[in-house]
Amino acid sequence: MAEIKGITEARIFTPPLRELDETTTLGYAAIAYAEKILGKTLYPWQRFALIHALEITGSLGVSWKFRYRTILVLISRQNGKTVLSEVLVSFFMNVLGVESVFGTSLSLDKAEEVWEAVVKDQEDIPELHEDVERVSRVNGNKRLILTDNRQYKVGAPTRRAGRGDSNDLVMLDEIREHRDWETWSAAAASTNAKPNGLIVCFSNAGDPDSIVLRQLRSKAIAVIDGTTALDLGGDDIDGSEIGLFEWSSPDGAKTNDEMALAQANPALGYGKLTMRALMANRSTFPENKFRSECMCQQVETILPAPFPDGAWDGGIDKESFIAADSELFYGIDMSADRRWTSIGVCGLREDGNWHIEVIARRIGCDWAEGWFRQRAVRGDMNLCFQGRGAPVTGFAEQLCTIPGVKRIAIEGNDLTGGWGRFWDAIAVSAPEENRGGARIFHLPQPVMDGAAKTMQLRNIGGGVQLPDRTKSPDDISSLYACIMAFSGATALKKDSKIYESAYASGASLIFV
Repeated sequence: MAEIKGITEARIFTPPLRELDETTTLGYAAIAYAEKILGKTLYPWQRFALIHALEITGSLGVSWKFRYRTILVLISRQNGKTVLSEVLVSFFMNVLGVESVFGTSLSLDKAEEVWEAVVKDQEDIPELHEDVERVSRVNGNKRLILTDNRQYKVGAPTRRAGRGDSNDLVMLDEIREHRDWETWSAAAASTNAKPNGLIVCFSNAGDPDSIVLRQLRSKAIAVIDGTTALDLGGDDIDGSEIGLFEWSSPDGAKTNDEMALAQANPALGYGKLTMRALMANRSTFPENKFRSECMCQQVETILPAPFPDGAWDGGIDKESFIAADSELFYGIDMSADRRWTSIGVCGLREDGNWHIEVIARRIGCDWAEGWFRQRAVRGDMNLCFQGRGAPVTGFAEQLCTIPGVKRIAIEGNDLTGGWGRFWDAIAVSAPEENRGGARIFHLPQPVMDGAAKTMQLRNIGGGVQLPDRTKSPDDISSLYACIMAFSGATALKKDSKIYESAYASGASLIFV
């Protein structure tokens, strides 16, 4: 039986602006350089990546620039990321003649592996050797220096990475390990003075702590899907200037699905990577590790989903919005470690169903006070939050002292009842469910979609459950803020009448 070949085209990728040929991308030139000068036979997926990632705007020979400022390549391990890195660095140094290239990885040793490979090519290939001025192998300060003072240097992934330099190309490997913005801020800012500066990030799938990777991927997908990019905090990154190229298995794929594995491992059948090796990993790896490393799926662990199969995705509506005359209910929540604060909104659609949306999420909480003060002057703002036992409770009570902010504390029976109503309104969208009642619709927002599929529940007695911030692998504050907003919007008044139609206030939705 023939070996299954890896799938060349990325499963998720930013579409090109125009047809890609020798006049609209430098990828073909990079491929020719790799094969004719460096003597490397590239895998089909590597050629696909070069052609799409090096897309240009303008016209070669007249005036052009790279389409992207940031490129994000996500792929399973052992598929040839290192070779692609070597090709990019050497192409930029020798063909484009850039002044400065900087690289870093999970550790300095890993970054130096790529550097050593580039240096070896530069010294061993006659066409390149004559440009070598000096090679410095001083520990912690390794540099390849070519004629005209062109330099390629590497550094450790710290807050000093690339700082003090002005780089044309920055290579960031294993960006999944960036747990804060320190390394990114230092390295990425070093390209600011370069009109055609480029940041290239390689990585396997991330986990809930992969702060930088998750933001880059989220903003890129928002552009691909045509949805609103969410404010996730960190650096102000323009999603339209991120090129995402992701080889991964589809969500929900079984670990023994060979075609799904071929999507995440495009080098299958072209080199030394085999399906047999992957299946051997499957039998020895914990499932969450196998999905992350061999299927490139964005998972922390495999846990039961909080909603019926297909229910959350069934409520996705890219065109959904709150009716202009709907009353608005805002929800606020904070992550278990108090790092993130999220704001959601809930209101009625024109068809009488509900719309929820995350409209702000940033690090810390101080920013939220100004956010509410700015908007409360326009009229009463219904602020819904967990009234007891939540990280956000005390801060939310302070927000309720702002003139124009109406306090709706969700606690006790209202808390469990609100969650029950929310669950029911999501479950209606499950393909196999025959439930009646109003539905909840929402835009595709990665920061909420991930939590909705991994959020864990805790039993509080009598068959009643509530979301559990601590046991959930993802930060669920974005989703929980929307749960609170929906709970407030659908709560019973003391006279047992449901809130009057939300079409009364004439308020309008203000997006961040």
